[in-house]
Amino acid sequence: MKFDVRGAIITIVLGVLAGIGGVGIGNALFSRAEREPTLHEVIHDELALTSDQEKAIEALEATFAVRRQALELEMRAANRELAAAIAEEQGYGPKVTAAVEHFHHAMGTMQTEFIAHVFAMREVLTPDQRKRFDETVVAALTKDT
Repeated sequence: MKFDVRGAIITIVLGVLAGIGGVGIGNALFSRAEREPTLHEVIHDELALTSDQEKAIEALEATFAVRRQALELEMRAANRELAAAIAEEQGYGPKVTAAVEHFHHAMGTMQTEFIAHVFAMREVLTPDQRKRFDETVVAALTKDT
């Protein structure tokens, strides 16, 4: 009996693809059940927004996305400054201190603006929707504490 290399390769490839597909389906079915939904999921999947609310939330999200991207770029720049300062000073000198402070400022600004964004979205919601929204925010902030 002759060994069919082509058949073996096809069988292996199909086995790998089936395994990957099984993992993907398993994650889709079970991973969400094991964790709390994200704020985005709650807003868009659970709160039954009106079309006006949806438009207002989408506008807020689009505006914040631009700002978040700018702040993430600033944090990356601060990290590059920190890397250069560490390489140059080889210790905790004034350039390292300045780079750390730059990063902390950008990160603090990000957090402050995110919280303002959360409150802006909250204002679009009805009192009943706000209750679920608030529960999700509190759960996210207290997770693993």
